[in-house]
Amino acid sequence: MPVVTLPDGSQKRFDHPVTVDEVAGAIGPGLRKAALAGRVNDKLVDTSFVINGDAQLAIVTDKDPDGLEVIRHSTAHLLAQAVKELFPSAQVTIGPVIEDGFYYDFAFSRPFTPEDLAAIEARMAELAQKDQAVNRRVLPRDEAVKFFRNLGEIYKAEIIASIPDKDEISLYGQGNWVDLCRGPHVPSTGKLKAFKLTKVAGAYWRGDSRNEMLQRIYGTAWPDKKQLDAYLTRLEEAEKRDHRRIGKELDLFHLQEEAPGAVFWHPKGWTVFQGLIQYMRERQKAAGYDEVNAPELMDASLWAQSGHLEKFGENMYLTKTPDERTYAIKPMNCPGHVQIFKHGLRSYRELPVRFAEFGKVHRYEPSGALHGLMRVRAFTQDDGHCFVTEEQISSECVAITKLILDIYRDFGFEDVRIKFADRPPKRVGSDEIWDRAEAALKAASQAAGIEYTLNKGEGAFYGPKLEFVLRDAIGRDWQCGTLQVDLNMPERLGAYYIDEHSAKRTPVMLHRAMFGSLERFFAILLEHHAGRLPAWLSPVQAVVLSITDRQDEYVRKVTESLKNQGFRVECDLRNEKVGFKIREHTLKRVPYLLVAGDKEVAANSLAVRTRSGKDLGAMAPETFAERLRVELESRGRTVLEG
Repeated sequence: MPVVTLPDGSQKRFDHPVTVDEVAGAIGPGLRKAALAGRVNDKLVDTSFVINGDAQLAIVTDKDPDGLEVIRHSTAHLLAQAVKELFPSAQVTIGPVIEDGFYYDFAFSRPFTPEDLAAIEARMAELAQKDQAVNRRVLPRDEAVKFFRNLGEIYKAEIIASIPDKDEISLYGQGNWVDLCRGPHVPSTGKLKAFKLTKVAGAYWRGDSRNEMLQRIYGTAWPDKKQLDAYLTRLEEAEKRDHRRIGKELDLFHLQEEAPGAVFWHPKGWTVFQGLIQYMRERQKAAGYDEVNAPELMDASLWAQSGHLEKFGENMYLTKTPDERTYAIKPMNCPGHVQIFKHGLRSYRELPVRFAEFGKVHRYEPSGALHGLMRVRAFTQDDGHCFVTEEQISSECVAITKLILDIYRDFGFEDVRIKFADRPPKRVGSDEIWDRAEAALKAASQAAGIEYTLNKGEGAFYGPKLEFVLRDAIGRDWQCGTLQVDLNMPERLGAYYIDEHSAKRTPVMLHRAMFGSLERFFAILLEHHAGRLPAWLSPVQAVVLSITDRQDEYVRKVTESLKNQGFRVECDLRNEKVGFKIREHTLKRVPYLLVAGDKEVAANSLAVRTRSGKDLGAMAPETFAERLRVELESRGRTVLEG
């Protein structure tokens, strides 16, 4: 007689084994109709799952995050079913849920076309309209291999053959189509009401470039059309804000095949990049950090000692010299900072010791993962490491957290979420050390008064971390800064200080980055501001425009004066209509356009307008310079635009 306990603490008693669907029906017909899945004793299951004994149960609907994942997973199956019906010779491989949607990889004799995608999406809608029941069954592994081989699905058979033979294999079917899957899935295809196929891309089988190339169809799915339409609108806006497009329009940077995953910075882009560094350099100096620089090339033995070679080796660049020594190009800065800390005897009176570096690092990323400045192989980190006693962990973490949040506000990010990432499966150090590190970081978070969500198993291999997630202007989340408590690496690398009792003690190492990757943060900034960077960061802060050649001498004089005061100013003396010039520089997102005609020359003034089209009226060059200086010094918190 199962007793089912619901999330509100109420209980339902049954005199026979009962399915999740039946429990939902016992609660009410509306809930039964809305149920997509269930969570039984914290395990996500189908509504057909049978409860045989006492259990905790939550009914999952499309209002729950779990429900959205089930919808997307099931829509991936709907996609595969439609492809098989339209293109029977296509073979299906894998189709997982990803952020905001799903994809499915197919082996097919020719590339899918946009017309194919439209036909597939139409067939998906037909199959959803039929409201086909989704059924689950289980087979022994070898029988499942045989089943898919008989269907001609060699990729599915290969996947199943790699599973241990003692495991049972679950299959899900709808209509005449069956797929390998762990589930769970919606009860019927009629639950899938709002979806859209977005693009086709190439993907190697099992992510290995030595394997054959497959075709990956991407899609998105939502509980209803309103949410789908809102997402598609965000996609359109994201396309307009794509940092690669803006970078080309504003002549900031480029990438090319001869240096995959590395950036060619153009003068204007490098100006912004150096502006980020200068800003962070000032903030770190004020917070008590000493800037250091460690070699980019170090003997691989150091990376073996730190644990990076074992845990991170597949992402490192290694080279062997004629004398048979193996070196690694650094993927991280931390071991180098430990070497600097170790150079000389350290006393507890010196702690905290705070090092910061704008360190160039290199990490191998698969070519298919590279994406503009967002995912590169060569990048610069604003890396910092604080060496502290265990008693200092909390106060130092509080100070770091406040600094990070304040810096984000300067760049226009007010909505910041924090995640706590605990120990990963692949890690160094004992459970006892991890217990201490996680407890210390949680205590520091509490002391800082911050709320966080759990990002289970996503800590660094040497310690737990806080992840700072920025929400941008169109609602996308970007994980940037991190703060990590490390009780492992200093000991592995032999770092110590002398305590008040003249004994050797291993320091705690706090790893922190605020931008993370400067290249990636640059891209996020461009997209967040749609290329309209605040004046203090803009590569060109103002352009002085002439109306006719009679103003040329005055425009040159004003431009030179503003440049001599440290402002980034250009002049435009071209023989073009002033309206044309204004439009062109507005498209280049220049914050301020300073127009000089005969009237302005006579009055020693400038007609000042913003890139948004606001007319700020006439003002003397000196007045404009002073107001711009105030804006730049306040990092945009006081703006000329009002």
